[in-house]
Amino acid sequence: MPGAEVMALLVGTDKGLFRLVEDTATGQWVTDGPHMPGLSVLHTMLASDTTLYAATSHKVWGAHLYRSRDRGRSWSSLDAVPRHPPDSGRGETRAIWHVAEVGDVLFAGIDPAGLFRSDDRGDSWHPLAGLNEHPTRGTWEPSKGCFAVHSICVDPERPENMVVAVSAGGVYRSEDGGETWQPTNAGVRADNLPDPVPETGHNVHRVIMHPRVPKRLYRQCYSGTYRSDDGARSWVEITAGLPSDFGYGIVTDPNDADTVFQIPESGAHLRAPVDGKLRVYRSRDAGANWASASAGLPDEHVYVTVLREAMAIDARDPCGVYFGTSGGHVFASRDAGESWRLIANYLPRVLSIMSLPEGVT
Repeated sequence: MPGAEVMALLVGTDKGLFRLVEDTATGQWVTDGPHMPGLSVLHTMLASDTTLYAATSHKVWGAHLYRSRDRGRSWSSLDAVPRHPPDSGRGETRAIWHVAEVGDVLFAGIDPAGLFRSDDRGDSWHPLAGLNEHPTRGTWEPSKGCFAVHSICVDPERPENMVVAVSAGGVYRSEDGGETWQPTNAGVRADNLPDPVPETGHNVHRVIMHPRVPKRLYRQCYSGTYRSDDGARSWVEITAGLPSDFGYGIVTDPNDADTVFQIPESGAHLRAPVDGKLRVYRSRDAGANWASASAGLPDEHVYVTVLREAMAIDARDPCGVYFGTSGGHVFASRDAGESWRLIANYLPRVLSIMSLPEGVT
């Protein structure tokens, strides 16, 4: 007999991965884990065949990609690790930051900055020289947190069109499946650089592509929030109305490309909620106007950070929005930001969150 529909979150932390499972009939959340204990889980990805992949790092054990075939209940490490050629002088892979799927092909972004392709579901990898050896690589520099390729976005209608971010190097676009790349940063500010509007070198915090309107992308940077309506060929700044031009977490409603959520922070030095108030801002008109959507969130003496992959959204209507903090809190809104509640506490620092529909159990 069918039971209640449930929702699961995969919460990656710097001490492993936790599954938070909700029974929507009762509203209760149960925490399971840690899986992969001791590893920093930087990103998780659900493939089209329902296999889950987890991108990890560890200061001693190094970087590994993990795979689960039972919706995150158990995990196994893949032997192959995407790494730069030995003669590149870039050293060992410190972290796998992002994994994406295009048909039967996987892509992985790593630190030190590189993009890699696997044609056998992660059993082997080869570097994509078009990006890794790009003529502008000399302008890339490590950011405070990493020197990585992340935010791998693939157009579901035309998968040869890809967008990636480099921290700190900027956003790059490919129209041939990753063989060649062009920087696409025109008009995007970089207030931390000598040239405030450079072609490359930007510290990009996160880029997201709308799953149903792939020409619509949003971009959160060191210096502002931006929108693209032409597949990342150009960008328009949409920071006006936000209390800060700095932040990491940004997501868009899968059912509405004009609805976007962002968590502003107070700037590069403190990296905490503005005025110590944990706030989510929502726009329903693609960033033209912003308003706080924060009922239920703590509003005094909050000095945590929400990192780039630590905010997620589901495809329900209204959408559910979720985020985790550097203090180990996980908050959820089941009504598109109208109200929030704490669903987990005292976890390790949250690095990533993914919503995983469990179906009917």
